Amino acid sequence: MTPAILALNAGSSSIKFSLFTAASAANTANGAAKLCQGEISGIGQNHGASRFSATDNCGVALDDHALPGAPSHEDALAFLIGWLPQRYATYELAAVGHRIVHGGPRYLGPVLVDAQVLAELRRLIPLAPLHQPHHIAAIEAMRVLHPTLPQVACFDTSFHQTQQPVVTSFALPHALTAEGIRRYGFHGLSYEYIASTLPGIIGDTLAGGKVVVAHLGAGASMCALDGGKSVATTMSFTPLDGLPMSRRCGALDPGVVLYLIQEKGMSAEAISTLLYHESGLFGVSGISDDMQVLLASAEPRAAEAIDLFVYRINRELGSLAAALGGLDALVFTAGIGEHAVDVRARICRAASWIGLDLDPVANAEGRTCITRDRSKVSGWVIPTDEDLMIVRHTQQVLANSLSS
Repeated sequence: MTPAILALNAGSSSIKFSLFTAASAANTANGAAKLCQGEISGIGQNHGASRFSATDNCGVALDDHALPGAPSHEDALAFLIGWLPQRYATYELAAVGHRIVHGGPRYLGPVLVDAQVLAELRRLIPLAPLHQPHHIAAIEAMRVLHPTLPQVACFDTSFHQTQQPVVTSFALPHALTAEGIRRYGFHGLSYEYIASTLPGIIGDTLAGGKVVVAHLGAGASMCALDGGKSVATTMSFTPLDGLPMSRRCGALDPGVVLYLIQEKGMSAEAISTLLYHESGLFGVSGISDDMQVLLASAEPRAAEAIDLFVYRINRELGSLAAALGGLDALVFTAGIGEHAVDVRARICRAASWIGLDLDPVANAEGRTCITRDRSKVSGWVIPTDEDLMIVRHTQQVLANSLSS
C-alpha cells in the first residue's frame, strides 16, 4: 500500500479536502503529489442540501451527488473515509493535516494533535469563534473514526510570528494585551506557500527583497514579506480586519460597533452576523459576493463595491510598502487575485505611483509576470496551494516524531 495524506479544511457547513501521495522521507519538501480534491457541503443543513463532490488533479469530475439527511461533521468524514479506499484502493492513509485558523501566541508551527493540543485549541475558541469550533469538530470526528491515525494541526497564524512586537501590538492597556489581544494575521499557509515558490519563479534576488502578496479571495488580506518572512499583514486579531471581503466588512472604526450597540440596540450576535456575513462586497452591492457577478453587472452599487475593494487594496499597499521601506514586487494570488483580470488591472494602474508598470496584454492573457520589463516594481500572478503546505507540514511533523 502506498501512504497518502489527507488535508482537511473544515468550516461550519462544509469540509474541503485534498488527498496527496506521501513523499519519501528523503524528500518531504517537494515529493507529494495531489491525487484528488473536493468538498462536502451542506453539513447540518436541511435534508437534501448536503452534497459530495470530488475531482482529480486535472479537474476531471470523479463524483458529484447529494448526501442523505443532514450529516454532521462526523457523518461527512465517515463518508469521505469510506469513499477514499473505494476510489484509491492501493493507497492507505498515513495521516491527516488540518488547517486551523488560530494558533494564538503559543503555536509557532504545526503540531501533532493530542489531548493537550485539543484543550488549547478549545481555549482559543473566543479568538476565532466562527472558525475554531469547526476545526475542532473535524479533529474530534477523525479521532472517533480512525483513533490511531496521526493528526497534525497547521496554523494560519504561525507564519506571522516573525513580526515585531510593535507591529502586533494594539494601543490597549497592558493587562488586555497580556491576555493575547494583539494582531495575529491569517492566511499564513497561503503566504508561506507563495514565499516558498518565489525563488523558483521570480529569482532568488527578487524573492529575497521587499514583496507584497495580495491574497484576494472570499477572504482577502495582504502580507508584506522581507526576505520571505512576514513583517506586516492586513488582518489582525481576527480574520475580520483589513480589506473588505466577500461578506466581511474589513477595517472598521470601533466606534461603529459602539453605535450599533447603544443607538441601534443590536446584540453581539446580531453585530457578528452583520460584520461577518452581511457586509463586504455583498453588503455594499446588495447583489452578490461573487466578484465575477459584480464585474458583469451594470448596477451602480456593484461598481461601488468594486471601487471600494480596489481602493482599500491600494491604501493597504501603500501602508505595507511603507512598513517594508520600499517595494520590489507585488504578487496576486487566490480566487480573485488569480482570475479577475480587470481587478488586477485597476489595482496595478492605481499603483503606478510606486513604479508598477502594467503590461495589459500579459495581464489579459494571465501570464505569470504581468508588468513590463521597464517596471521598477514587478507584478506577478502565482496560484496558491494551502493544502500542499498542510501536507508538507504534516510530513515534517511525522518525520520529527519518528526521529525523536
